[in-house]
Parts: sequence; structure tokens; C-alpha cells
Amino acid sequence: MIGNQDYWPTNRWRYANLNDIGMKKEYFKNLEYSINSQYKNINSFIIVKKGYIAYERYFNGYIETDTHNVASVTKSVISALIGIAIDKGYINSVDQKVIDFFPDYASMLNGTIRNMITVKHLLTMTAPFPWKYESLDRLRRQKNWTRYIISQLGSNGHIGMFRYSTSGTHLLSIILTRATGMQAREFANKYLFNNIGIQEIPDYNMNSYSLEDVFGKNAKGWIKDPQGNTVGGFGLKITAKDMARFGLLYLNYGVWDGKQIVSKKWIKDSLTMNSNKYGYLWWLIDEKNIKGYTAAGSGGNHIFCFPDKELVVAIASKITMKPKERLPLIVKYILPSI
Repeated sequence: MIGNQDYWPTNRWRYANLNDIGMKKEYFKNLEYSINSQYKNINSFIIVKKGYIAYERYFNGYIETDTHNVASVTKSVISALIGIAIDKGYINSVDQKVIDFFPDYASMLNGTIRNMITVKHLLTMTAPFPWKYESLDRLRRQKNWTRYIISQLGSNGHIGMFRYSTSGTHLLSIILTRATGMQAREFANKYLFNNIGIQEIPDYNMNSYSLEDVFGKNAKGWIKDPQGNTVGGFGLKITAKDMARFGLLYLNYGVWDGKQIVSKKWIKDSLTMNSNKYGYLWWLIDEKNIKGYTAAGSGGNHIFCFPDKELVVAIASKITMKPKERLPLIVKYILPSI
């Protein structure tokens, strides 16, 4: 947690002299050279130290007001929303059964395994699904995403085995809506985004479910499925500064300007290290004396948080196949500068 935070970037960020926040300027020239030469799909790169912006650069024609498709970074936002919903009593706990929220699909959820799957299993990617490599292209072609996902849930594997699943996270979004009566986008605007200065996401119509409308340049705001449910596993578009705001909220254990937005317990539970190095829709980092966590999405979209360094790094990227890993860039240039 950042000590003595004397301002909050709800409306605008403040910038700090690197020396004043304990960072060495000479590392940043090499950082920028490396981005330009080896990480050409990076569009925005922001470093926040002690709550202040220490470094902010835009590439490939992007500017600070541009939004980015942050891909699976969306999952970590869904995690926060589930935590808020539990804090407010809409959902009993992470141990509540998935079947409780889908009485209309009770016949499909019958069976010992399906009856035992909980919200926590979806949060930790330990619910059984049949695929080794999930096809999001198949998902987007479904007329009813809820029905399709439930038909796959529990059909192979066993509870407790880690299996990364975007479909499971979309099910969490639907659970949130069924518990609160609000779409995840609406719930986020009211209880999360508006409180920390993230621009409110309007409701956009989905013209179709083509690749460009779902994953590409035509995606707007926060996409939704054919039944109008906010997509839980991807599809959110926000600015790089808003990514940094979300990271700063977690770095401060859910507190923003004196208000507890997400409970401290939820943050701690979300980030507890385990054998899968995966919390509640956050990837956990514990290697070579580096401890932290990251919201991670395709193409190298990341919100890195390093609590012991009072550091947030937000990286917005064009979604490409097999991008270079971002953590080595941080290890080589940013952490040594502190």
C-alpha cells in the first residue's frame, strides 16, 4: 500500500520528478529504445510510482485519450466486480454454487460434478471444461452464449484442475447480472469506474458478431453477447491511464480517496499465492526476488503491480500473435531504476 498518498488521480494525474520518487532517469532512454526496436505492438506505456506518473509514452500514432482493447485484462475487472457484489450482499460468497444462479438451466447442470462447481472455481480457473485450447471463435458464433457455456461446464476434467477459460469468466458476468439485476458494464460504471475516475462506458449496439465486431477494430466500449450480457472474459476498451487507475486501486488494497471501493479482504484473497500462480483472475508473480501480480491480456496488454516498490506499470498493446513477454522489459529497465 502506498504510504501518505496526498492526492488521488480521480480527475487528473500528477507527474513527478524521477529523483523525487527515487527513480534513476538514465534507465528510461534504454527503455524507450527497446520498446521502439523490439516491442513494436506497444501503443501506450505508463509507469506510476508512489501514485505519480513517472513515465508516459505513446506509440504508433496513439494519444492519451485513445482507448485500447485490453483483451483478458477484462477478467481482472470482472474479479473486482464479483468482489464488490459479495461485499454488498448480492452474492453470498465465493463458495456459492453456480447452479444457484441458473434455475432455468437446472436440467443441464444436474450431476455430481456440475452441482459442486462454485463461484470460486470460476474465479480461479479450476472449473472443469472439455477443451485444452478454448475456441473463442466458436463461442462468438453461438446464438446463446449462456446455454453453450453451461453445456460445456463440467463435461470433462475434474474440479480443482487449472484450465484457463474465458467462457468461465463470461459465466461470472452473467452471474453478476442475475444477482444484481444490472449488466456488468452498468455495475462497473456505478460501483467501480465512477469512483476512481475511469470514464463511464456507454451501451453500444452490437451490429454483428464478426471477428472485427467482437475482437477487432469495430469493438466499442464493452462488448456484449447476443442476449445483451456484458462479455466477461474480454472486450473492454479503456485508456492506458484508466488501466493505471485500476492498478493503483489494487495497490492500495481497494481504497480510493478515503473510500473502500473493493474490500481489503477481497484484494488479499484475490492475490494469495498458490500452486497455479493464479489468484481470482489475476496472474501472480513470484520469481527471482520479484513479487507482484498482473492483469494480463492477449498481445501483451498488462497492468503490473509491485506493492513493495509502490509501482504500477500499464501497457496497452495491439493484439498480435506471440508478442514478446513484457516482464523481462520491466526487470531489465524499470526495477533497476528504483
